[in-house]
Amino acid sequence: MKNATLQQLRVFETAARYGSFTRAAEELFLTQPTVSMQIKQLTKAVGMPLFEQVGKRLYLTTAGKELFETCREVFEKLNQFEMTVADLKGLKQGRLRLAVITTAKYVAPRILAPFCQRYQGIDVSLKVTNHERLIDRIVQNLDDLYIISHPPESLDVSCHPFLENPLVVVASADHPLAGEKNISIKQLTGQSFIMREPGSGTREAAQKLLEKFGVLVNVRLELGSNEAIKQAIAVGLGISVLSRHTLTMDTANSQITILDVEGFPIRRYWYVLYPNGKQLSVVARAFFEYLMDEGRQMATPF
Repeated sequence: MKNATLQQLRVFETAARYGSFTRAAEELFLTQPTVSMQIKQLTKAVGMPLFEQVGKRLYLTTAGKELFETCREVFEKLNQFEMTVADLKGLKQGRLRLAVITTAKYVAPRILAPFCQRYQGIDVSLKVTNHERLIDRIVQNLDDLYIISHPPESLDVSCHPFLENPLVVVASADHPLAGEKNISIKQLTGQSFIMREPGSGTREAAQKLLEKFGVLVNVRLELGSNEAIKQAIAVGLGISVLSRHTLTMDTANSQITILDVEGFPIRRYWYVLYPNGKQLSVVARAFFEYLMDEGRQMATPF
C-alpha cells in the first residue's frame, strides 16, 4: 500500500460507493478509462482484487470491503482536519461544499455571487444533481450543505426554507390560452403536458393540484431537463408546470409565456438542509446564516 496514492483511494471509494466506474467518473469529472486505470493501479498496490463483476454489476470483494471502510474512515478524518483548519482561519480562507437539486442551478449563481464577493478567500465546490443522487449525497454526508425543493421525509435532517419557489403553468406564446385572464384549471383537461421524470418534486406538486381539481393529466412527453422542456414548449409540443426561477433568463423570450391559471402559482420553497448532528464549519455556518438572513433578497424579482 506504500505505492497507493490519495487520488487512487478517492477514485476507489467513489466507485465502491456507487458500484459503478461510470458514476465515479461523473462524480469526479474524470474519464472512465482514467477511473479504470486508477483502480487497476490500486489493485496492483493492494495485491488482491478489489472488485468482481457479475453480469453487468460490480461487487466488492472481501479485500475491497475492508479497503472501502478504511477509506471512509480516512476521508472522514481528513474532512474533520479540513474543518478544523478552516475554523482556525476563520472566514479569510476555507472551502464550502454545496450540493443543489438540478432546478436550483438557476438560482445558485445569484445566491453564491454576493457571498463569494464578500468572502473572497473562500473556495466553493458546487455539485448540481438530480433528486435521487442528492439524497444519496445527504446519506453519505458528502457535502456541507444541500439546497433542495422537496425535503426528504425519510431522512433525519435539519431543514430550513429560505426562498420562495413558485410553480407556474408555461405554454408557447401562440397557445390558444395565451393572454387570457383567470383561466379555469378545468380548461387544462385534455391539454398535452410535458413533464419531468417520475419522482420530480415539481411534477408531483403539479399532479397533486391537478388531480385535486379533477384534471386528467395527459403526459405527452417526459424530459430530463427544464431546458429541454422549455424548448419543447416553444415549438408547441405541449404545456408544462415549471419553477418560475427557470424562466428568469427568458423574460425577453417571446416564444414562451406564463398562463394565468386558477390555483397557480403553487407556493413552494427552496430549503437548505444538513444532517442532524452534523458539525458545520465556520464557513458553512456563515453561508447558512447568509441564506437565512438574505435569501429573500437574492432572486431577481418576478
